[in-house]
Amino acid sequence: MEYTDEPLNTHAPETNDIDEQKIISLNKFIFLSIISFGAYEIWWIYKAWKFYQQKENLDIMPAARALFSIFFLNRLFNKILDFAKERGYKENYSSVLLFIGFIFFNLLSELPDPFGMIALVSFIFLIPPFKALNYAKQNSTDFVVVEQTSFNGQQIGLIVVGIIFWILILAGVTI
Repeated sequence: MEYTDEPLNTHAPETNDIDEQKIISLNKFIFLSIISFGAYEIWWIYKAWKFYQQKENLDIMPAARALFSIFFLNRLFNKILDFAKERGYKENYSSVLLFIGFIFFNLLSELPDPFGMIALVSFIFLIPPFKALNYAKQNSTDFVVVEQTSFNGQQIGLIVVGIIFWILILAGVTI
């Protein structure tokens, strides 16, 4: 894993139990979401819940909250917006509308091929919370934040697997 940038906030206390927060650009988030057929979206939701587990010392299971996001996603969107507003975030979004859009578009994956592929754009409903959480992390002094300027090993592996699946799907559609 190589991170070429220096920490964005260097005033974090050393006794904090929050892991170093690595953030990526919006373009990388969109790319990883599409190339992974939405799997990266679940990973992002997991990492967001993991952050709040550490930040607020919550007795939760972030992986379960990511996998069963239909029950927890609206709450996550609200937590992110509240945290971002505390840090001076000026934008706003409707957690309920984003939640409904995300679930609805994911359900569209059940449509017959190739129409089910429209579910790939479900990431658009995660963009406002993604931007708000990045902003809040960058403007916090409670932990160290590092902007990841290149893909790490896990992300490269995800990209390789995603490319293979995309090739197989495109070959299957054209044959």
